[in-house]
Amino acid sequence: MFVYYYPQWYYLFYRRIFHAFRYSLMIFHCRPGLPVFIRMETTILTTLKPLLAKNRSWALQKTQRNPRYFERYLHQQKPHSLWIGCSDSRVPAEVLTGADPGELFVHRNIANMVLTDDDNFMSVLQYALEYLEVKRVVLCGHYGCGGIQAAVALPESPLAQENSPLSRRIAALRVALVEGLKAFHAAGEADASRHNQLVEANVLAQFAHLAASEPVRRAWRNGVELDLFGCVYDLQSGHLKELIQQSAEETSS
Repeated sequence: MFVYYYPQWYYLFYRRIFHAFRYSLMIFHCRPGLPVFIRMETTILTTLKPLLAKNRSWALQKTQRNPRYFERYLHQQKPHSLWIGCSDSRVPAEVLTGADPGELFVHRNIANMVLTDDDNFMSVLQYALEYLEVKRVVLCGHYGCGGIQAAVALPESPLAQENSPLSRRIAALRVALVEGLKAFHAAGEADASRHNQLVEANVLAQFAHLAASEPVRRAWRNGVELDLFGCVYDLQSGHLKELIQQSAEETSS
């Protein structure tokens, strides 16, 4: 049986024609009533294209300064720290610490919470300590945290009437902040400084949960040199402030 194979240029030529046609379809026919896949691809085109352009620019800058920049961690990662932070888009761990790829192992959630019944969080913590063998864990909150504000307002919020992952998360945050909330409400009218105090109280509460967690205690029992740090990030100044630190030597048997 005779089989004819088209040359490679043939496939490349018609592939370009196909993509050009699809692009035209999305540009001229993106309006309500059209099939979902056309509207979806148009959304991707308009929202993802700037991100892709910034990505290419960033990668180009890195390789121009160091042609082997991306080769350092190509086959494995060896981060020195686990970063536990808030999901707030204004608090990106790598940016505010000036870290390069491969330096930080990162877990972020609403209000930088440490919940031992959260498999997502606990699996990250276990993997960082037992497989990546990080030497420090940084738990970082930030002033102006929306999760803290939601916890303060929860009783009067429609969220309190829901049985949703978000409502359960904020309710758990209120439990962790029970003492801080008492002091917050007892002080009278709320202001930025009192909200900041509540943010710091949350860092201390979550830090206590972290230090008492089984992966951390196990690491210390096994003689692992592991330091924990609790920090807060100031959105206005861009500075990190250390609130608390604990190492294996300071634990009681």
